[in-house]
Amino acid sequence: MSRTDKTRPWWVQMADAPMIACRPVHDHRFGPCTLPAEITRETTWFGGDRREGCYWGATASYWCRRIESHGAAEWNAMCREERRRARHDARRALRRLQD
Repeated sequence: MSRTDKTRPWWVQMADAPMIACRPVHDHRFGPCTLPAEITRETTWFGGDRREGCYWGATASYWCRRIESHGAAEWNAMCREERRRARHDARRALRRLQD
């Protein structure tokens, strides 16, 4: 299987590239630093109830990659519909010319 970001879970992408895909977010309002050493599904902001204390958060580059991968699929689908419509229109025009 391909090892692209598209096929890997989001938290694995964050764990494989710390400080690029994720960064520590410190919140010491409720006591000392509680930032976990390992990045897992539960220690990120998305996993579990991590509303207070320190956690691993996503960076702008991580979100940009996630949005680009989903946006490309939507763009390809729109282009495919346009190409399909153009092919059908061309076939109709050729049939009219033959008759």
